[in-house]
Amino acid sequence: MWSNLDSPVYFMNSFFDVIVIGVGSMGSSTCYHLAGRGCKVLGLEQFDIAHEFGAHAGQSRIIRKAYFENSDYVPLLERAYENWRSLEAETGTQVYFKTGLVYFGPPDQLLMKGVKESASLYNVALENVDHSSAAKRFPSFRIPAHFEILFEPEAGFVTPESAIRLFAQQATKKGADIRAKEKAVEWKQDGPQVVVTSDRGVYSCKKLVITAGPWAGKLIPTLANKLKITRQFVAWINPKKWNDFELGNFPCWLMTDEFSQGCYYGFPILNESEFGPPRGLKLAHHFRARQTDPDQVDRQITLEDEQDLNYVLDKYLPGCYESLLSYKVCLYANSPDEDFIIDKLPGYEEQVAVACGFSGHGFKFASVVGEILADLALDGKTKLPIGFLSAKRF
Repeated sequence: MWSNLDSPVYFMNSFFDVIVIGVGSMGSSTCYHLAGRGCKVLGLEQFDIAHEFGAHAGQSRIIRKAYFENSDYVPLLERAYENWRSLEAETGTQVYFKTGLVYFGPPDQLLMKGVKESASLYNVALENVDHSSAAKRFPSFRIPAHFEILFEPEAGFVTPESAIRLFAQQATKKGADIRAKEKAVEWKQDGPQVVVTSDRGVYSCKKLVITAGPWAGKLIPTLANKLKITRQFVAWINPKKWNDFELGNFPCWLMTDEFSQGCYYGFPILNESEFGPPRGLKLAHHFRARQTDPDQVDRQITLEDEQDLNYVLDKYLPGCYESLLSYKVCLYANSPDEDFIIDKLPGYEEQVAVACGFSGHGFKFASVVGEILADLALDGKTKLPIGFLSAKRF
């Protein structure tokens, strides 16, 4: 198990092949892949392993292949699906749940056009659903007559907290040293090595990987002005007809309209005894919300949050809302074009690799991002297609 120390302990001159700063979604996977290749790995995480302060909390994250954001992601998604299945086989624990995903919105919107383009280019299974069929298959939704309706049967969700803990546990079993509640405060190049200073000690390594999520800009000053951190509201509600929305009866969903930014999305109700809290029907709004400092986040519900929640429920899930059960505030680290940054760090290409700017749509890729970062740290390159995610594109 990873260490979780409560008093300062200083490990002077502790040397590692690779140090990973940030053991969240991407960092836990990176530690797992590096340790699996026999590396001496140190992972430093300022909070607990799986926590609620960054981007990955909240019980479930959608996974899909018909990627509307950019069809270049589809090969990475195909590899991510493979890696999620490998983690399941290795641990005997299910993390990917196939529920199918219903998309709906005006045909000329980016969401619908992009889904169809990616599905066509990469032969992703995608169904066109007419309104009569949709009324029977997805009766809880009120879908306007001019909306297009699509269904991706292989889509579903991945359980983030469970996956992160599994990656960390397996990495530790393979020899990684993962230290929770230890904050990296500084790193610097020192000849052929990199020295990392935390609030508990000083370490050195051959290679450094930074996967610090919303805190990446504070550790990588050259990228700080490229990353905008935003506060994102996620809700769990009590629907009037609970059984209609339970896992097995209700799909994941993603929709857009002409009147609001971004997309709304949601999940079936998950059983607390199997998946853990929160309890209820989860939904959220994917868009660039209010900018914030990751260390000074307003985590209380606002009138704007409530109004946004009421908008999508009243318009597209009418009559389902009974009460608000729970909510969380997570953080997006947005790149200028909302594509990821996965690369060797410019100016430190021989020693430092980074993954950041996941812009709210990154978690599904965690299983493959860890593999890519292990490639970059150990081999200086990867066979996986990440050219479009270069740090030098801005």
